[in-house]
Amino acid sequence: MPRYALKVEYQGAPFAGWQRQKDLPSVQGAIEAALARLEPRAHTIAAAGRTDAGVHALGQVAHCDLQKDWDPFRLSEALNYHLKPQPVAILTAARVDDDWHARFSAIERRYLFRILMRRAPATHDRGQVWQVPHRLDIAAMQEAAKRLVGHHDFTTFRSTICQAKSPVKTLDELRVEAAEGLSGPEVHFHVRARSFLHNQVRSFVGTLERVGAGAWTADDVQAALEARNRAACGPVSPPQGLYLAAVKYPRDPFG
Repeated sequence: MPRYALKVEYQGAPFAGWQRQKDLPSVQGAIEAALARLEPRAHTIAAAGRTDAGVHALGQVAHCDLQKDWDPFRLSEALNYHLKPQPVAILTAARVDDDWHARFSAIERRYLFRILMRRAPATHDRGQVWQVPHRLDIAAMQEAAKRLVGHHDFTTFRSTICQAKSPVKTLDELRVEAAEGLSGPEVHFHVRARSFLHNQVRSFVGTLERVGAGAWTADDVQAALEARNRAACGPVSPPQGLYLAAVKYPRDPFG
């Protein structure tokens, strides 16, 4: 059976997350239903990461096995037709080797988190950003973010229901920068690693927001990291500002 890689974009608000769930809408379920319109049978796809409810994707990657030898462009076009009107799009498709795996072949995942700083309620960006009514000290957040980069035990910054075997991970990048969004001034967090713990990025952002607001210092973040205790974490940010931005492989399947 030919295997295809799919690059997927979606708006997470209508879904209970990526993973298929009984009686709840999911991105995986939407794509599998579209595949069933092309080849009527049960389909199971795998993804590079399982995003939570309300989290978006700019470059999620999944793979599927089909019976027919599809032209990749026609496959993406057909899936997009059957995905309407749901906010899910197949950006591109590619034929890959039979042993290629969207999750296990990945060597890097990148996330983007957006905070909008304004008092008036967001309209155009509602559900796409975490909105705070105050300005944040970006320089202070940048300094605190440096304390988290590297190889650490991230117990403090992972969910209590995280199923990872170890809390030890290597964080390659946590970059904080000012940006001008459609609705006003934003703070963008660019986060990069081979893999992440459950709620790790949202835990980082929620904690760093406290630094930007003046309630925490960089030393407080350092102390929280070294505590290796979930209770030492700052507030966890809401999901709507988080985007799975890109997934990297040794060889780009869409190259």
